[in-house]
Amino acid sequence: MYAVIKTGGKQYKVSEGDLLKIEKIEGAVGDTVALSEVLMVGGEEVKIGTPLLPEAKVTARIVEQGKDKKVLVFHHKRRKGYRKTYGHRQPLTRLQITGIQA
Repeated sequence: MYAVIKTGGKQYKVSEGDLLKIEKIEGAVGDTVALSEVLMVGGEEVKIGTPLLPEAKVTARIVEQGKDKKVLVFHHKRRKGYRKTYGHRQPLTRLQITGIQA
């Protein structure tokens, strides 16, 4: 069985036991979270939401809270001597999917 969930403005296809890196959500390592924005549940019978399935839910366990690799952003204007560099590290949460309820 698999599900398509929406979190952090992105969509993910998940199955039970998958490890997933998503945008940061609140919680400590070891906490259980419920992701209720389920767009589709597949398996023997496919259920598609319009846009969400109201009764479906995906449960997951927080494995790690951390940051992604640094992304460098470079701005410059030609012939003006203007150069500026910024760095950004996106906060992430790593989840392990523990169950899918359709």
